[in-house]
Amino acid sequence: MLKPLDPLLHSELRLAIMSILISVESADFVYIRKQTGATAGNLSVQIDKLSKAEYISVDKGFNGKMPRTICSITHKGRMAFAEYVDAIMEDIKWLGFNWENIYYASGYFDFVYECALKLIEDGKAYVDDL
Repeated sequence: MLKPLDPLLHSELRLAIMSILISVESADFVYIRKQTGATAGNLSVQIDKLSKAEYISVDKGFNGKMPRTICSITHKGRMAFAEYVDAIMEDIKWLGFNWENIYYASGYFDFVYECALKLIEDGKAYVDDL
């Protein structure tokens, strides 16, 4: 039977916010908006929902005269995210896929980087913008 997914995290934008915050200490509103492509209004609403659930903490202040909002994931948010990922993995396993090993791209950065360089050198890939 499929495991239920956390409805708070099952929203595309809220999942994107959590995915960003799970990998950094904190991120400001402008960075999250640029990474997600969300409008400021929609992002504010979704950040507020995550904050009310205590999945993230929100620190509002100023950088000079400019308002600045910093978000970071809480322990409760990390646990909810881990449970969400585990539920998806269990659902996929239930559908017949057997997880033998889990690999993370970050563990293969040097290898992937070397492959990318080779593709560029061979004319099979290019860098569009730095």
